[in-house]
Amino acid sequence: MMPAHFTAGTRINPLRAGIRFVSAVIGPDLRDGGADAPSQRANSGWIAVLCLTIATALLLVVAGHAAGRRGYDVAPLLFWSGVVLLVVPTSLRITWPMVARGERLFLLFLLAEALFYYKTVYSPTSFINHDEFLHWIAADDLMTARRLFLSNPLFPIGPTYPALEILTTAIVNLTGLPLFAAGTLLLAVLRGTFIGALFLFFESITGSPRISAIACLAYMGCSTFVLFESMFSYESLGIVLCVLAFAVEAASKDLVGRPRLKALGLIALLLASLAVTHHLSATFTATYFGALAALEALRRQGPLRIGARTAAGFTALLAIALPSLWVQARGIPLTGYLGPMVESGFDTLLGKILGAPTPRSEYPGAPDKALYMRLTTLLAILLLALGLATGFFRSLAMAAPSGARSGWRPIRDILKRRWRDSRLVLLALLAFGLPVSVAFRLTIAGWEIGNRMGTFVFIAVGLVVAVSIVHFWQGRTPRGWRRIAPAVALAVIVLGGVASSTINPIHGRYRVAADQASIEPMGIETARWAKEWLGAGNRFTSDRINRLLLASYGRQDVRVRIIEGVYSARIFEAETLGPDEFWALARSDIDFLMIDLRLTTAPPVLGFYFEPWQRQGTPLSGAELLKFNDIKGVTRIYDNGWIVIYDVRGLHENL
Repeated sequence: MMPAHFTAGTRINPLRAGIRFVSAVIGPDLRDGGADAPSQRANSGWIAVLCLTIATALLLVVAGHAAGRRGYDVAPLLFWSGVVLLVVPTSLRITWPMVARGERLFLLFLLAEALFYYKTVYSPTSFINHDEFLHWIAADDLMTARRLFLSNPLFPIGPTYPALEILTTAIVNLTGLPLFAAGTLLLAVLRGTFIGALFLFFESITGSPRISAIACLAYMGCSTFVLFESMFSYESLGIVLCVLAFAVEAASKDLVGRPRLKALGLIALLLASLAVTHHLSATFTATYFGALAALEALRRQGPLRIGARTAAGFTALLAIALPSLWVQARGIPLTGYLGPMVESGFDTLLGKILGAPTPRSEYPGAPDKALYMRLTTLLAILLLALGLATGFFRSLAMAAPSGARSGWRPIRDILKRRWRDSRLVLLALLAFGLPVSVAFRLTIAGWEIGNRMGTFVFIAVGLVVAVSIVHFWQGRTPRGWRRIAPAVALAVIVLGGVASSTINPIHGRYRVAADQASIEPMGIETARWAKEWLGAGNRFTSDRINRLLLASYGRQDVRVRIIEGVYSARIFEAETLGPDEFWALARSDIDFLMIDLRLTTAPPVLGFYFEPWQRQGTPLSGAELLKFNDIKGVTRIYDNGWIVIYDVRGLHENL
């Protein structure tokens, strides 16, 4: 940068100076940061120190959980000290400029698996998250019946995407491991595979191990990475297959002839596997490859490269056709499953933008969350926004022809449809999905949309943020604050992802209708009692949490509806059993009702006891739940003081 010399007569135009400053900050100037440092050897000393640091951090996390179970006030201090010690030192080393490629990759694997352990240690002996129970039930059904596509009233669409259950039960049959151990082993392998594939994908399109490692680290700031993508759930496998397909396609972009055909065959296998694994991952993959083929068709730069464009078109065709064929072949009601959620989310967000009256479902207060967790999440979002602002045009400039690297000329070339790699252009554009996903998360109805969007959008966000750090904030040989500040910012982004992944990550005492915080020994033992004394396969209905326990630990046939059009909440939430509810229960095939009087002790943490669309801000009353005591034909067969089981088969005999 040339020094400026001013004389007394010099007049500075503030507007022009401001424009130049903004242009320098957000402009496409790549400086000299594109070249990685000369080849380095991995520093075994740093690796050993960080391994010991992470081990110590995980011990603190475990101590925090132990203190939380006992209700000790020191639990948050122990837990979050461990989380900070887990994330910050490793993030600093990964982001440091002069680090060997192999060392960065090893530390990425180390951090990813450590975060997986962080998630698993919440419940180290059994599945505990809501979606994990659903897939556990499906896998148990597969092992018991030896048949696919068995119905699951709790998860109607789940049996039509059986890939996760097939893999897990295969491990069980090959090794003799229990289902939980086999599922955990599979998830640990998937975690490492995902990070490795994501790193290779970024490296194939940027040619920079440094940018690739920083992009992977930025991806860990996604709110779904730590918890949701590490669950025993079909998206955990789907996102891995998705990124593997991206990585293989990007690595094969310059191949010709037989090697290219082999790569296309591998991509086809991955896409076929993805089609039977997860609908949203398959949809995003189809969107990515379809947009990539469109950008390849728009390119003007260079020769026609008919082979490459044909390959891109063929890949897009497979990515779109295979999931569609699977949906048609199995008759999957995908529109009915996702449609209401998407429509409600868009309507609510649009209403907020236009100032429409807020729907009643948006009024229940947000679950309690510690202030420091909220502030960390907010700071992480602001840092991501800063990274996107300073990295967007630079990411586009990386795709521009190599001779157009000065001023805004690279962007002009992009607008003239001249670029070297359509993947860079596409990812830069996809990064705009982050503010959209954040906007959705500001509403209750749209939260699920924003959360799921983040999983895929962060692939692009990670790249743009990494380009921003390497080409603007650090450069090739940073000194002073330029070396430290970007690394600290990335650590905060990862901590923000950890903080936003759940309401309360510390395993504490029982909370009402709080998903994993509601899973505890009393409910589990009651479900096991039902299996031992009533037998498996009885038709039960109950609240959302106890349905999961009955279906998994109790192996019961749980129902969400009493009869068609009458949900279980309707018979539980009324103070008296009206004629319509009585006859619905009498005409149904329900054998037993389970009620949990702990629901009367506090409002539901998530806003509902039975179904997400039936939000309720006040606790149920004991009279509402115990009204079955006075109904002829209903018998109380189990009562431990909090949980009661009623036998309602006598109602059917009276008809």
